[in-house]
Amino acid sequence: MLCLFRHQDRILVSRDYDSVKQSDYYRPLGGGIEFGETSRDALIREIREELGAEIEQLTWLGTLENLFTLEGEPGHEIVLIYDAQFCDRTLYNQPHLSGSEGDKPLLAEWKSLSEFSNAGLRLVPDDLKDFVWGHS
Repeated sequence: MLCLFRHQDRILVSRDYDSVKQSDYYRPLGGGIEFGETSRDALIREIREELGAEIEQLTWLGTLENLFTLEGEPGHEIVLIYDAQFCDRTLYNQPHLSGSEGDKPLLAEWKSLSEFSNAGLRLVPDDLKDFVWGHS
């Protein structure tokens, strides 16, 4: 599942790189559901683990099915899309939020929607744009 943290005209995303396609892509924060866990509880846990932050006002926006290729390998995922708010409102004023995803450093950054529509930054999953612009 993924969370669309939104503030004004920006969303919170992390950047990654596909070495086969030789291109950057951006994805909202989230993760997987563990056995016996609801998607809401999983999202709260994932954000706590990744950023050390608490969230509230979780709203399920919908589900999308994503067929993709990453690092040359085909992938398939069912993604639950949520909207939520940080309990600590000061996080919206920081340009970057640092954390970790397992043993890998995580840097989340606020990006304006125009950077995805006009500047050509790639937001994944591809159909996520429908949720970002359709539910803002």
